[in-house]
Amino acid sequence: MAKRDYYEILGVERAATEDDIKKAYRRLAMQHHPDRNPGDKSAEERFKEAAEAYDALADPERRRLYDRFGHEGLAGAGFQGFGGFDDIFSSFGDIFEDFFGMGRRGRSMAEEGADLRYDLTLTFLEAVLGREAEIDVPRHEGCSACQGSGVEPGHTPEDCPMCGGSGQVTRAQGFFRISTTCPRCQGSGRVITHPCAECQGAGAVARMHKVMVRVPAGVDNGARLKLRGEGEPGRYGGPPGDLYVIIHVEPHEVFEREGDDIFCTVEVSFPQAAMGATIKVPTLDGEEEVKLPAGTQSGEILRFRGKGVPHLRGSGRGDQVLQVAVGVPKELTKRQRELLAEFERIEAEKQPGGLWKRAFKGRGRKTRGS
Repeated sequence: MAKRDYYEILGVERAATEDDIKKAYRRLAMQHHPDRNPGDKSAEERFKEAAEAYDALADPERRRLYDRFGHEGLAGAGFQGFGGFDDIFSSFGDIFEDFFGMGRRGRSMAEEGADLRYDLTLTFLEAVLGREAEIDVPRHEGCSACQGSGVEPGHTPEDCPMCGGSGQVTRAQGFFRISTTCPRCQGSGRVITHPCAECQGAGAVARMHKVMVRVPAGVDNGARLKLRGEGEPGRYGGPPGDLYVIIHVEPHEVFEREGDDIFCTVEVSFPQAAMGATIKVPTLDGEEEVKLPAGTQSGEILRFRGKGVPHLRGSGRGDQVLQVAVGVPKELTKRQRELLAEFERIEAEKQPGGLWKRAFKGRGRKTRGS
């Protein structure tokens, strides 16, 4: 892609003075500097473009070649522009130091805060129906004594003695010179020689931070809620980290969950199952009366639409699935035995040939005395 005109990039006339060109570049460098536009690739490209234009026009000989022959004239003279930010900072450190407090002093000292984790235990119903919870999160917050700088009031950070404020240390290896991040200042170019007595130079102190967490209805065990900006505060003007709340759900004594459906078992008596009845069953919204059809069998499933867990994404709810268990009494009174015997006799008479003959039909067995 063809390069843009350098004068057009800087927004100056071709008759502009050196001072005009420098002022224009300073304005663009401040506007598009990476520290002011984190993650903005377009701003990064405009920043590099402006730096290349300034480098070409600030030098009288390069500017003369460019005015006469354009980009081809500079290329023929060996001008290749910049390969990266290190080249730009090494060439224009005075400008960046004036405006951003960096340049030859290395990268910005701003550090992003760390992310934090908090484990929140909920009851089964709290997870299903949702709730708001206030939690206390241990974290490091900005020191009020030094305003988070880590420097004792009345003092300022100084140039790193190991790298001279560049943030880089260079060593020779044969014909090559290798630059690496300074281990003393971690590339910032600055060191704290008078640490704050309150925070010991850390810029932060440990405190409990209260956070209100809105748990949406329908969360399940293992769900992760992200609260932006509630993590560790950043240092030296850096952005804060995030807080991740991990949900742990306690089991319920009656309900079991599968997706957005709720399962439970309800026990009914034999007469209730046989004749039908209106029974009370537990639901997520409390006890409700349900009509049990006559002739309900043990193990039969009844499904109640829209009585389950609220959908986490979207409207509506799952279902409640009810399994019927017909209870058999372990102890009977004399009267109960008589009634059951009578019931059995009547049932046998309802069957052609009698209950006994029907049970042994085709087995070739004989009853006693036959």
